[in-house]
Amino acid sequence: MHIKDIDLNLLRLFDAVYRTRSVSRAAELMDLTQPAASQALTRLRLLIKDPLFVRAGGGVQPTPRADRLADAVRSALGTLEEALNESTLFDPLQSRKVFRIHMSDIGEGRFLPDLMLALRQQAPGVRLETLPVPVEQIAPLLDSGRIDFAFGFLPAVRDTQRVQLLRDRYIVLLREGHPFAKRRRSGAALLDDLRQLEFVAVRSHSDTLRILALLQLEDRLRLTTEHFMVLPSIVRGTDLAVVMPRNIAHGFAAAGGYTLIEPALPLRDFTVSLHWSKRFEADPGNQWLRAVIEGLCKE
Repeated sequence: MHIKDIDLNLLRLFDAVYRTRSVSRAAELMDLTQPAASQALTRLRLLIKDPLFVRAGGGVQPTPRADRLADAVRSALGTLEEALNESTLFDPLQSRKVFRIHMSDIGEGRFLPDLMLALRQQAPGVRLETLPVPVEQIAPLLDSGRIDFAFGFLPAVRDTQRVQLLRDRYIVLLREGHPFAKRRRSGAALLDDLRQLEFVAVRSHSDTLRILALLQLEDRLRLTTEHFMVLPSIVRGTDLAVVMPRNIAHGFAAAGGYTLIEPALPLRDFTVSLHWSKRFEADPGNQWLRAVIEGLCKE
C-alpha cells in the first residue's frame, strides 16, 4: 500500500470511529449517512488489510492494528490541521513559536531588554534567537524563512518589505574629562579639530569607517574591533574616541563616565528599519511581532 492510495477523509473517519467507538456517532461527526460511513470504512479495511474494528457491546472495539495506527493518524491529522490554520491563527499567549532576527550586538544591547519584557507580558512562550548574518545574505535568508526579521541600519539590503523604526545620527563618544571636550567650538572648527583625536572603530558598522575615510582620518585609527559593546570600557579607560549612534551613546552616557560631542559628520543621519520578506507578510505571527516592535520604538 502507498500513501497515494489513502483518501484523507478515510483517515478522519478512522480517527472518529476510534475516538467514539461507534460508526454511527462517527458518521454524525463527519456529517455522513451511516451507510456512507460503513462503505468508507470498508474501503479503508481493504486498503489496510485489517478489520480495524469489530462489533462489541453496542459499538465497536479496535483491533491491535487499529491501536497501533491510532496515535500516528491522530498526530498526522493534528499536524496538518495546525499547518493549515497557521496562516489564520496566532495566539501570543499560547504560541511557542521561535522568531529569528538578524541584529547586531549594539541592537541587542539597546532593544532586546525592552522587547523581552514585552514578550514576557504578552507572549510568555514565544522565544527569540538573534542571528547576525552577512548583509548580502539577509534578503535570501528572509525569503527562505531561515530568519524572520532583520533589524538595523541596512541600506545595502534590497527587495524586502520594511518599516522605519527611528531616526538616529552618528556622534563621537569620549571619556568623561577628556581634554578634547573642554574646549568650546562648533561647526567647521570642531570638525577640523577631530584630527587631534585617535579613534577606535567597529568593523561590522561600515559607515563609521566610511565617515573616518571621508574626513581623511584613517591614519588616526588605532583600534578596529568587531563589536560595539566592547567599546564602553575601552573609551572610558583611554583617550580613544569612537563614532557611534547617538541613541546608543546616550544609553552609555546615562550610566556616567562619558562625554558626547556632535560634529557635523558626513553621512551622520541614518534610519533604523525592520525588514521582512514579502512571502511572510500575511503570516499572523510575523504581523504580530512587527506590531510589537513598532510599538516599542514609538514609545
